[in-house]
Amino acid sequence: MKKNTCYLILLCFFLSHAYAIGQKWQSDNGDGTYTNPVIPADFPDPDVVFLDDTYYMVTTTMFVFPGVTVLKSKDLVNWEYCSNAVSRFDFSPCYNLDSCNRYAHGQWATSIRYNNGKFYLLFITLDEGGFLCTAENPEGPWELRKLPKGFYDPGLFFDDDGRIYVTHGYGTIRITELDENFAPISSDSSVFTGDIRNGLEGMHVYKINGYYYLYGTYGGVDGIQVALRSKNIYGPYEQKVVIEDRTPGVTFGIHQGALIQTQTGEWWTMLFVDSGPFGRFPSLQPVTWVEDWPIVGVEGKGVVTYTKPNVGKDYPVKVLPTSDEFNEPGLGMQWGWNHNPDQEKWSLTERKGFLRLKTVKVVSNLTEAQNTLTQRPFAHYDHITPTTAVTMIDTRNMKNGDIAGLAVFQSPYAYIAVKQEEKSKQIIMVNNGEVVASVPLKGNIVYVKAIASNSTKIATFEYGYNNKDFTVLGNELHMRFNLKVFTGNKFCLFNNATSETGGFVDFGFFRIW
Repeated sequence: MKKNTCYLILLCFFLSHAYAIGQKWQSDNGDGTYTNPVIPADFPDPDVVFLDDTYYMVTTTMFVFPGVTVLKSKDLVNWEYCSNAVSRFDFSPCYNLDSCNRYAHGQWATSIRYNNGKFYLLFITLDEGGFLCTAENPEGPWELRKLPKGFYDPGLFFDDDGRIYVTHGYGTIRITELDENFAPISSDSSVFTGDIRNGLEGMHVYKINGYYYLYGTYGGVDGIQVALRSKNIYGPYEQKVVIEDRTPGVTFGIHQGALIQTQTGEWWTMLFVDSGPFGRFPSLQPVTWVEDWPIVGVEGKGVVTYTKPNVGKDYPVKVLPTSDEFNEPGLGMQWGWNHNPDQEKWSLTERKGFLRLKTVKVVSNLTEAQNTLTQRPFAHYDHITPTTAVTMIDTRNMKNGDIAGLAVFQSPYAYIAVKQEEKSKQIIMVNNGEVVASVPLKGNIVYVKAIASNSTKIATFEYGYNNKDFTVLGNELHMRFNLKVFTGNKFCLFNNATSETGGFVDFGFFRIW
């Protein structure tokens, strides 16, 4: 009997350990290896620079602010938030959701470089043009300024003779020389036209062993990563496919990113993979130089589990933050607002330990609502376990027509929420703008939950009154990565008015597992 009990205890231990591993959100396996994606969440269009003992990576956030997210790492595997370089974007009323929006637009494919004591972030918005952020410290403050000209998918390059160039373009790649104010001092010189298929883009520039390399992609879900090389910045360039992975899974179509050399001389690349409704996930791949070409992966395929980069020493495992008890005076860097927020309409201090969201203006649906607070969901490495978010809402100060709740947002979107109707409240589930189910709210406090699976592409919604027992409400959201929005699905906390303003709700916490 004792022997059987010991076996049972051991079995429970190993099962719980295996379950914990399956649940993990960090790439580092703790045994000298890592597993791709290096971050299982929507951090697309990565570019990376190295300074001293730290790597800095910038990614695309489009219409979410604070945005232009910069992360930092000591080993290319374990990443932390460093800064959000742009706190808000006041170059069009559309960023305030003022009769228009910037879904699928905004900041794209930023290039990060370091030169003479300063960090540079160069990016374009399709509507407003080119922008440059600069900082002496990557943690900020960042200075943002509009440039006289924008460059599509820019690749900023400081040559060793002091001259500044940018590569840019879609299909046909061009080189432009810039002055010290980042204004063009030359015409746009066409240096290469893609000949594998349409859509050559996302070039970054490197000078290695006497060659200029333009490192980019024929983009799309089935991306092809290529390198162009020449002894002259203006060409002529020859082209090499460095990886074209068609293996189903986490390396399919891996493309667009940065070449990186570690302090020990190893070469790596940070690319991304279109990974389903949660978005585009960064993937760290080894690079081998063959006849002066940077060949990615191993035997023509991207690696899934592989030995970590040798950076000279070991560093602890890091996990990017998600859950929030709202006990701090400011929001963590994992949060971003859908378009610019109205800073007078939210608070973490008016009621300690709560996020207060006030209605901003009367709107017809969630896509128009300001002060929608968003966060990227993280996928689990077992590719089975869905990602769950839960929050508590105190609804006692809602006005007639107010709707407050928890959403999974893209196109289509869905949410579970409380709607104030005259003197009563209803818990409603809305799927792509249509109310599909409702039940009366008992009291003023409710817990709502969203359960989303990146693998099945399905999200469901539940409610309860004690944060233990939950009831499913409504139907399934069939999530998409729709180019009309062009970011991964996001969890959202929101409170919007449909009849009158002046109401508010308090969110007690936000927890993800």
